[in-house]
Amino acid sequence: MAMAKRPSRISLPSKNEQWNSLLEFLSAKFPHITEDTWKERFKEGKMHWLQGEIVDLSTPFMVNRTLCYYREVEQEPIIPFQHQILFQNEHLLVACKPHFLPVTPGGKFVNECLLGRLSVEINNPDIVPLHRLDRETSGLVLFSVNKKTRGVYSQLFEQKKINKQYLAIANIEKLSLRESKQWQVENRLVKSTPSFLMEETTGEVNASSTITLLSQSASLGRFILQPITGKTHQLRLHMMKIGVPILNDKFYPTLLPELTSKDDSNLYKAPLQLLAKRLSFVDPITEQNMIFESNRCLESW
Repeated sequence: MAMAKRPSRISLPSKNEQWNSLLEFLSAKFPHITEDTWKERFKEGKMHWLQGEIVDLSTPFMVNRTLCYYREVEQEPIIPFQHQILFQNEHLLVACKPHFLPVTPGGKFVNECLLGRLSVEINNPDIVPLHRLDRETSGLVLFSVNKKTRGVYSQLFEQKKINKQYLAIANIEKLSLRESKQWQVENRLVKSTPSFLMEETTGEVNASSTITLLSQSASLGRFILQPITGKTHQLRLHMMKIGVPILNDKFYPTLLPELTSKDDSNLYKAPLQLLAKRLSFVDPITEQNMIFESNRCLESW
C-alpha cells in the first residue's frame, strides 16, 4: 500500500445537507470510496483539519472547514524517466518533465509525480505548480517555491502574460496546404464523457490557439502550437480540429484502452508527440525578461 506524503484537501460546503458527521459527508461525497475505507482512515489518525487537529468518527460535519486526508493506492507505478531542474531562485523553479509523469497526484499516483519528486529534491514542502501539463505531455512546468510571492506569479497566468510554445508531430497526409500553413483556432470546449475528456460545443468561445506548420518530412509535419487560453486538452482538440490529430494521442479522436502493468513491454512506447518547449514572461518582481527552453526532442522527428 502506498500512501501520499502530502495531504489532499477537501473544502467542506457552506451548507449542511443533513450530514450529522464527517463520515456521513465523505460517504455521500465520494461514493466510489467505501465507508469502511473512511472508517479505517479515521481510526488510524489519517484525517485532520487544515490546522492539524485530528478528527475521528465522532467529529461532526462543520461548514466551510478544510479537511485533509492522505490518499492511498494498492500499488503505485514508478515512472522510469527522469525530470530536470532548469532554473531556481528564491521565488520560482522551472522543471522539465518526461512523458508519462503526472505533475500532481491523481488516480493511481500519490507520490510519483513531478511535484512529489521536486518537493523531496529541494526539501521544500510548500512548492506548488503554477500551471499543469497532461501526464502524457513532456516539457516545461513553472513552480512557485515561495508562499509570499506566489500570488504575484499566479497572476501572470490569470492575466495571460505568460507566453507558451509547444511542439507537436502529426500525420499531414490528409492536410490541405494550398491556402495556409498557419491556423487560428477558436471554439468552446466543455467536459465530455468520460469526464476527463473534452469536446467542442456551441456558445461563447473559451479556447483559442495559433497553430503553425514549421516543417515536413515524408508524411509527418512538425508544428508549433501557441495556446492563448488554457483549457484542458485544448491543443489536442485544436490539432484535431484542423484535421491532424497529434501523433500517438490515445484520447482523440478515439479513446483507446489504457495499458496496464501486464503490458510492460508496450507501457511506455509511443508517447504523445507533444512537448511544452518554451516559456517566456517578464518577471513581475525583477522586471527581467525570463525565457526558458526545453532541450527535449520528440522521438518521431
